[in-house]
Amino acid sequence: MNKKYIALGSVGLLLGGLLLFTNKVSAYKGDPTVKGPYYTEERHEEMTKAFDSNDYNAWKEQMGGRGRVSQVINEENFERFAEAHRLALEGKTEEAAKIRQELGLGLQNGSGKGMGQGFGGCEECPRNLNR
Repeated sequence: MNKKYIALGSVGLLLGGLLLFTNKVSAYKGDPTVKGPYYTEERHEEMTKAFDSNDYNAWKEQMGGRGRVSQVINEENFERFAEAHRLALEGKTEEAAKIRQELGLGLQNGSGKGMGQGFGGCEECPRNLNR
């Protein structure tokens, strides 16, 4: 009986830890007001310049291939992605979310473009704007 409680307690702790970790990672996805895991002031400035000037190559260099967003966003759709970023900064989150969904980002059910549909495969990585 004692082993049963220890096993159940261990499983509960494991699930609770996973839940906390998942929420922490998910917190910055699509919200430019939340600092992501690779945030630095210098990187933020470079990203801001890239978004303001629609400079895909500068953005790509800063991303360093990290995250699913690097697989989904390309030179052809970067301008639209930058627009979503600007809208989110202006507080127009619904409009920004619509564009992100159109691009295949931030979808909870894994559907949409980018999920193995011509954007270089899919990896379950953080989906964010990475300011």
